[in-house]
Amino acid sequence: MVLAAGMPAGASAQSSWLPASWFSSGRVDPKAMFPLAEKDGPWLVLATTFRGATARDEARTLVQELRGRHSMQAYTHEKAFDFTGPLPGVGLNPDGSPKKMRYANEGQVVEVAVLVGDFASCDDPRAQKALQRIKQLRPESLGGKGPKGGLVSDFLQANSGLVHGGAANRPPLHAAMLIPNPLLPDDYFQRQQVDAFVAEMNADVTYSLLDCPGRYTVRVATFSGAGTFQQGDGNAAGTGSRSGFVDVAGFVEALRGSGWKDPKLRGVQGESLLVEAADRAHRLTVALRKQGWQAWEFHDRDESIVCVGSIDRLAVPGADGRPQVHPEVARIVAALAPDQAALASGQIVPRSFDGVMLDLQPKPIDVPRQPTRR
Repeated sequence: MVLAAGMPAGASAQSSWLPASWFSSGRVDPKAMFPLAEKDGPWLVLATTFRGATARDEARTLVQELRGRHSMQAYTHEKAFDFTGPLPGVGLNPDGSPKKMRYANEGQVVEVAVLVGDFASCDDPRAQKALQRIKQLRPESLGGKGPKGGLVSDFLQANSGLVHGGAANRPPLHAAMLIPNPLLPDDYFQRQQVDAFVAEMNADVTYSLLDCPGRYTVRVATFSGAGTFQQGDGNAAGTGSRSGFVDVAGFVEALRGSGWKDPKLRGVQGESLLVEAADRAHRLTVALRKQGWQAWEFHDRDESIVCVGSIDRLAVPGADGRPQVHPEVARIVAALAPDQAALASGQIVPRSFDGVMLDLQPKPIDVPRQPTRR
């Protein structure tokens, strides 16, 4: 206390030995709305929603308070609803014409949501901690009475008798919840999710595709394996190489280590096409990295693949407004596709690095996701 009192204003905030989270993140632009973007999230805490003519001003004030006073990454997301005009009804009129309906309360409504992010998943410990913290907040901009014009506040006021203890004593943001980023495409959370076994196979791979931060990547090489995993105590190891079985423990150890040619790791598995596929994928990944490419490797039960790039979207708006292939995707495909000069003369010559050939047709794919608990 004495030390802090003797320090100049603002000096304590710059002390390197104090946690940065103790201080405000800095001055917040009073006019900034901090609109939500597709790159934010992908999971966020929906703090509250404002509605009506003052929705933008109320949302802006709350976002500025969350960012400036509470050091939270807060955003606003605006959406307009048009409740005017006729609607198709159910059934037919006596003359056979289709019935038409209209909204009981016609008008155009603007809603502005205030969200706090950015979290990797709904199970992210940071997300759960932030959610509980937001639920207990009593922001000064809300006066501790709930957001004016907010949908949650409207519901609680209309149904106060159904809420245990009433809504008056509850923090204004107690109804906050975790939601996915509404700007993400519908198929974002539908991409391939590997199971725990495949995740273990790729756990300690240096350039694992599971570590790729982008939404998409470009597959440039595929190596199929004819082997099959032999799970158990490994008693069938004596016939493993002849029957095509690969011991799980040995294969995982091979993936985790950098010594692919270690006789102890290759032993019985040496004749397996599955291990050979993983070996070639690893060599190619290292060779591509040495040439400056952002290469990734991924090993599954029946094949290993090598990918290049970390891309958030496959298409971008062109000069005429029409979508076109993302420049990075086009660059990767053009550089790693078969030699165009040879192709023009009728020869298909795949590219190769360190003696390992690439696929004839590089292809954008979804980056597989790590398994989640939910």
